[in-house]
Amino acid sequence: MFDFKPDAPLAPQELYRELLAAAEALTAGEPDAVANMANVAALLWEFLPDLNWAGFYRVGPDKTGGADELVLGPFVGRPACIRIPFGKGVCGAAAESRATQLVADVHAFPGHIACDAASASELVVPVLRDGAVIAVIDLDSPSPARFTADDAAGVEALAAMLADRI
Repeated sequence: MFDFKPDAPLAPQELYRELLAAAEALTAGEPDAVANMANVAALLWEFLPDLNWAGFYRVGPDKTGGADELVLGPFVGRPACIRIPFGKGVCGAAAESRATQLVADVHAFPGHIACDAASASELVVPVLRDGAVIAVIDLDSPSPARFTADDAAGVEALAAMLADRI
């Protein structure tokens, strides 16, 4: 059993250094993408306060085998939307633009998809491999403006490390 949860509240940069080190330790040498995403979703849940959802959406073909869309991956939280087209909602916007989406008020985001009505703010970071989106890391909070630029930078570093592990 691993216990990677920080012992005390940490400054954001230190928190993300520890989170990255824990993710590195859990995923190093493990070739199974689902196992790695599952452990990282659990780490995000343990490390980051005030979340109501933490996890991954993977890029895959739509139900007909056509255009790529986001498909639910490992997560911690309430049941979620299974499929999200590129360009739809915060996750789809991150996938389509290949850019982090830091949203202080999801209810003001055009086309927001309310998988959990309790969510008030969201941070979505694309995971890129060779310039292509392979997944997104999605964090939701019931608190407005929960996420900061430090959170975005920390999760972007995590996404870069995971690019060859998921």
